[in-house]
Amino acid sequence: MNFKAALFLPELLQIAIVLILFIETLGNPEKTIEKITTKLNWLPMASGVGIIVAIFSLNSRGSMFFDAYQIDPLSQFFKLAIAIGFFITVLNALNQPLLEAEKRFDYFLFLALSACGLMFLSSSVELITIYVALEISSYSLYALIPIRGKEGKAAEAGIKYILFGAAATAVSLYGLSYILAYQHSTYLNVLATKSWVMSESSVGVMGLTLFMVGFFYKLALFPFHFWCPDVYDGTSNETAAYAATLPKLGAVVILIRLTALLKPGLEITTVMAVLGAMSMTFGNLAALRQKDIKRMLGYSSVAHAGYIMVGLSAVSSQGLAAAAFYSFIYVLMNLTCFWVICRLSTDGRNLLLDDLNGLSRRAPYLAFILAVSAFALVGLPPTAGFMGKLFLLTAAWNRGYNWLVIIAALNTAVSIYYYLNLVRHAYTSETESSYELPKPESAIWGGVFAAILLILGAVPGFVYQLAETAGKYLLP
Repeated sequence: MNFKAALFLPELLQIAIVLILFIETLGNPEKTIEKITTKLNWLPMASGVGIIVAIFSLNSRGSMFFDAYQIDPLSQFFKLAIAIGFFITVLNALNQPLLEAEKRFDYFLFLALSACGLMFLSSSVELITIYVALEISSYSLYALIPIRGKEGKAAEAGIKYILFGAAATAVSLYGLSYILAYQHSTYLNVLATKSWVMSESSVGVMGLTLFMVGFFYKLALFPFHFWCPDVYDGTSNETAAYAATLPKLGAVVILIRLTALLKPGLEITTVMAVLGAMSMTFGNLAALRQKDIKRMLGYSSVAHAGYIMVGLSAVSSQGLAAAAFYSFIYVLMNLTCFWVICRLSTDGRNLLLDDLNGLSRRAPYLAFILAVSAFALVGLPPTAGFMGKLFLLTAAWNRGYNWLVIIAALNTAVSIYYYLNLVRHAYTSETESSYELPKPESAIWGGVFAAILLILGAVPGFVYQLAETAGKYLLP
């Protein structure tokens, strides 16, 4: 089985966090939220240590568990992204207004277990191992989505996520059976030597396409997006922040590995390009009409899934690197935006655009953080979102899908309206909302995240080089 603990350090730390939280759930539940929050003070520090461990593990290389688990530049890049996302999510979720005291340890247990499954997914290079890791990361979310006080919308969101997720998983398993039957292997390094041309391997191509459906669902790619706005709308703000970001990292890392099996112009890559164009267009047009901020971000995530397809369709080391880089930046952009939403929604309700009215006068620090995240999500300089889209579009140009690049550029222009609508309400509205504002010190971390988005927009080299190393490892 050739297990090497030195190669498994990020996962070991995450497993340790899961075990500690599990032990906490077995104790007598505290009666007050204040006592439980105090007992959870170690969790942000432990997740912060996870970032440090992931950074020191960036250069680790090797394989374990009968070569089904691979430690390479791609896996380590995404483990770092997952560790950063988990840290931000923990900070954001510590003071949930609608989460009962007795459920808090269980909540963070499932959150940590989901992140652990995503780390497993990052290193999985065998289809059955990929499936098991996907389920570990998904089952926890099935329990988290409905947790929102006693609201009926939360139960509806949980049912939709479970049912649609089960259907997508069943389709993936069906595709896996086709791949195994026709290509006679589930290891990606063996499948890389097989033909994926429709005329030569029609059953294999069908199987791979069906297997990808489960990850298209996680990515909220059109037409597998239908759960996304309703789930964001129904679940709590803090849970939506996690569901909107980290599971997409798991989907992207596997889609990158599967795309590396292909070549430009194949039937599968053409399908991916067409779905990407449809996803961008539908997501942006649907977001234009939304008044609920979370529903708007739900439809915008459908559009961003389409942008990631631009890099994947290029089937080049630059394209894969651009997709990896953009998925990381997307996590930072979205979590920064949700940070503001969670700070403003002190009673846990869903915010409308009108709730942002006068924010620049009442809480200029939150208005600035919101503006930076909105500019980044659009892809305006000097934010990291601009560099992410620039890398995507340049990687896909002259790779046979120039039409997709043009559609992506046009959709970016469309998205300007609804993203900058957030800024318009915050800065130019004459009326003011009457909600209770948080203390200024609560926005300190949000300011850090906004600064990172600006810094990565000015000097993205270090992070992009990590992604580029990962892309060149798969497609030299």
